[in-house]
Amino acid sequence: MLVALPVAVGVYGYIAYPLLLYIGTRIGGTGGGSPCPTGESVMPLVSIVIPAYNEETQIRGSIESLLAQDYPSERVQILVLSDASTDRTDEIVQEYASRGVELLRMPSRSGKTAAENASCSVLRGEVVVNSDSSIRLHPGAVRSLVMRMQDPRVGVASGRDVSISHQSEANVTEAGYVGYEMWVRGLETSLGGIVGASGSGYAIRAELHKLPIRADLSRDFSAALTARNHGFQSISVDEALFFVPRTSSIRREYKRKVRTISRGVETLISQRHLLDPIQHGLFAWKLLSHKVSRWLFPVLAIPGTIGLALLAGSHWWAGVTLGLVAVGGLTAIAGVCWPSEKPMPYLVSIAAFGAAANVAVIHALWRVVYGHEDHIWEPTRRDPASSPSVHVDAHPAIAP
Repeated sequence: MLVALPVAVGVYGYIAYPLLLYIGTRIGGTGGGSPCPTGESVMPLVSIVIPAYNEETQIRGSIESLLAQDYPSERVQILVLSDASTDRTDEIVQEYASRGVELLRMPSRSGKTAAENASCSVLRGEVVVNSDSSIRLHPGAVRSLVMRMQDPRVGVASGRDVSISHQSEANVTEAGYVGYEMWVRGLETSLGGIVGASGSGYAIRAELHKLPIRADLSRDFSAALTARNHGFQSISVDEALFFVPRTSSIRREYKRKVRTISRGVETLISQRHLLDPIQHGLFAWKLLSHKVSRWLFPVLAIPGTIGLALLAGSHWWAGVTLGLVAVGGLTAIAGVCWPSEKPMPYLVSIAAFGAAANVAVIHALWRVVYGHEDHIWEPTRRDPASSPSVHVDAHPAIAP
C-alpha cells in the first residue's frame, strides 16, 4: 500500500487526469467561451498592470512590449506598480509618461498582492490585464484576451505561456513542462474552464479584480477561484502569447516554485469550499486533480520509498525500483549542481527538474504548516538578455 498509493496518485494526476479530459472533449465539451467579433468602436477600456521591484534591467522592454500592442492606444491604461524600488525603475518608467504610461509607487515595500490591492482605486479599465516585468507579450495578446472576454460567461482569460531562452540551456525541461501545462489548460477550457490563471499574463473583469485579496495569497490562482465564486468561467486563450524567459538554473527555479506553491496552497485553503464536488461538481474535480493530487504525490512518495526499502530484501522488483530511485536522485543532484552556462544533458535535466519540482512541494507545505511570511514579494530574476523582442511571430511554437 505504501508503494502503490504514490504511484497511483502520480499516474492519475499527470497522465490519467489529462487523458480523462481529452476523452471528455471527444465526447463533447461544455465549452469555455468563444471569440466574439468586435470593432474598435466597442473595444472596452483596458488597464494593464505591471508590478515591479528593482527591475531597471527589465522594465523598459516590458513597457515597449505593451506599447506595441495591437489595441487602440486611447483604450489602454498602462500602470507600473513600483513596490518602493531602490534602483532606476521609477526613473525609467517616468520617461514614458508622455506616451501615457503611469507610475504608482508604494511608499514602502508591501508585497505584490498588497500593491495590486492599493492600485485598484486608480484603475479605469473595464478589463484588467495582469502581467510581469520579465514577460514579453505578442502584439496581439491583449486583443485576443479581450475578444474572448466579450463572452458574458467568461470572467478570466489566461494567456498561453511560451518558454524561451537565448543563452542558458541548463533548465531545458522547463519548456517541455510549460507546453504540457498549457495543453492541460486547453483541455480544461474545452470542458468548462481552468482552475488557475497564468502568472505570466491574464485578463480579468475589473469588478472581480477589485475584490480585495489577502496579501499572502496568489492573485493569479485566486482570480479563477473568485470568478467561480461569482458565477464566471476562467479560460485559457491559445492565441494570446506571453513569452516567458526560462530561469537560468534549477536552483533558481526551485526557489520560485517554493514561493509559488506555498502561496497557492494558502490560496486554496482560503477557498477550500470549492473542493466540495456536491456543490461545485466538475470544477471541484479539476481542483482536486490538477492541484491537490500533484501536491499530494511527493508527500506520499516519502513513505513509498520507505516501503520499497522494507520490501527490497524479499522482492527483487522492489530492490530494482529502489536502485532506479537512487540513480534518479544522484542524477538530479548532478543537475542541480550543473553550471548554468553549460548545456545540460536532457535526461539529467528531466531528473533535476522533476526532483526540484517535487521537493519544492514538500518544502512549500512545510512552510504552510509551520508558518511563513510571503507578504514581501521577491520577483523571480530572469536573464534580461533572454527576453524576446516585441516583434515576434504569431506561431506559439516559434521562440524569437
